[in-house]
Amino acid sequence: MNTPAIYHRPESEFAYLYDADTLHLRLRTAKDDIAKVSLLAGDPYQVDKKWYEKSQPMKKILSTDLYDYWFIATTSLTKRLSYGFVVEGVDGLQAFYGDHGIYPYETKYLAMPNNYFRMPYFQEIDRFKTPNWVKETVWYQIFPERFANGDPSNDPKGTLPWGSRDPERQDFFGGDLQGVLDHLDYIEDLGINGLYFCPIFEAESNHKYDTIDYLKIDPAFGDGALFKKLVKECHQRGIKVMLDAVFNHMGDTSPQWQDVLKNGEKSKYADWFYVREFPATYTPGKDFEDANDLTYDVFAFTPHMPKLNTANPEVQAHLLNIAKFWIEEYDIDAWRLDVANEVDHAFWKKFRQTCDAAKDDFYILGEIWHSSQSWLQGDEFHAVMNYAYTDAILGYFVKEEIGLTKMVSEINNQLMLYRDQTNQMQFNVLDSHDTARLLTETKEEKDLMKQVMAFTYIQPGVPCLYYGDEIGMTGANDPDCRKCMVWDTKKQDHALLDFTKKLIATRKNNAKILSEGAVHWKQVQADSGTIIFERHLDNQIIRGVFNTGEAPLVTSLPGEVLLENLSTQTKEQLTIAPKGFVLTRIEK
Repeated sequence: MNTPAIYHRPESEFAYLYDADTLHLRLRTAKDDIAKVSLLAGDPYQVDKKWYEKSQPMKKILSTDLYDYWFIATTSLTKRLSYGFVVEGVDGLQAFYGDHGIYPYETKYLAMPNNYFRMPYFQEIDRFKTPNWVKETVWYQIFPERFANGDPSNDPKGTLPWGSRDPERQDFFGGDLQGVLDHLDYIEDLGINGLYFCPIFEAESNHKYDTIDYLKIDPAFGDGALFKKLVKECHQRGIKVMLDAVFNHMGDTSPQWQDVLKNGEKSKYADWFYVREFPATYTPGKDFEDANDLTYDVFAFTPHMPKLNTANPEVQAHLLNIAKFWIEEYDIDAWRLDVANEVDHAFWKKFRQTCDAAKDDFYILGEIWHSSQSWLQGDEFHAVMNYAYTDAILGYFVKEEIGLTKMVSEINNQLMLYRDQTNQMQFNVLDSHDTARLLTETKEEKDLMKQVMAFTYIQPGVPCLYYGDEIGMTGANDPDCRKCMVWDTKKQDHALLDFTKKLIATRKNNAKILSEGAVHWKQVQADSGTIIFERHLDNQIIRGVFNTGEAPLVTSLPGEVLLENLSTQTKEQLTIAPKGFVLTRIEK
């Protein structure tokens, strides 16, 4: 028995309240090392009643290349629990694992009260709570400057004709909020019920991540009245609105930073930023977004984005007022927080409290590209942009950087990093304004693109579609991925658009099972490239069969077909071509 691999941590993703009365418990063991795991649990004040003599079997739910994970949901009438685990090795030997480590499976050790882990009380106020509407949302990301030009009168000087060329870093094409408002019918028809906007606040750049004034809509996009109208129209159509906020840094043309440049250490904003040496200077690098010899902290090495000191009480008050302002004044439903991992936890805790006080069921999404447990404890963010999940999927299906079993291991590892309610909120992207477009990554193989999308849309978490992917837009890394939306219907891929609508409808029509259902890898065959992936909830199963190999896949066809591509069916069997898939719904 590999005892060093056995692991559990109280009040974490290994032990947490799922709802007010249900405690979820997980245990990690070495892969293929343990045959059975059982839970011993009871009231900490009643060990003398020998509740440790009654065990509850745990279920092995997921495995990575190193570990197996075991799970049980349990309750307590007294809302407090002592618990430990009985592990049985493949050789039949048993051991007890509790708060003080591994012991022989003997009554004298089981009867010792302090040997058990504790959930001292089921504190509802500490439970990780999530806004339920998010689980039923399919998001659509809009880069406002490139979606649609609805009002040419507010175009910046030097605006280029719409779509006249592939974008360069400093180009403007005139996209604005009126353009979004004009195309809400299109968005609604697509099936979208959540809009994620890249920043819309006043800024110098086309991307607006260099904020000048957080309380003002950029004049090239419109004004507050127009945005208020847009939010109202979205809400009437059942569409939620999420804004992008950059609280890690400001633009260098903001009045605060300009005051620092003018007055140096005597500026009233001197402590708003991390200036190591006055005056704040730098040596220009090879391009506009690069610099050397900086005497102040910035985002990456971009001299035009000085980093904010969010530990400063004045900065905190300023930013928290912004958070509250857009909720109370415009009724937005969510914040997406740029470069969230570079801002201190103390600030984000205050930010969460401010948003919760301003609006019930508000959603907070952090941009973090790596493991994010520290931000997902229930008092900061609800979810992060799930790039680690994306990397695993694209790494196998598209880039062929990892094998099938490694992809499964990576996905399972990500799911075990967080509570179930967190996994249900994770923001699943296949591309964005920061990455190459999916169709470009697939080398314009649209069947492969459809397969990857279908696989992602049945995963835990909520999917997000990057504007234009649905009509076959391409684009390499930034700035090429920020091309103007193609509105000429003759240049749109209508077959791909129709597929995307059906996929979104499939996700929304099965929202409960695809958000809350347990993950089950029914079949993973690396040699043939066969993946049969299921979600289980109550008496229902959603099954996805994917052929990632080079030969046709022949399998049985249980249940109702929801969506397919590159498959042929008879009454008794299903043949799926390479890069094909079938999604079915099965009643147990």
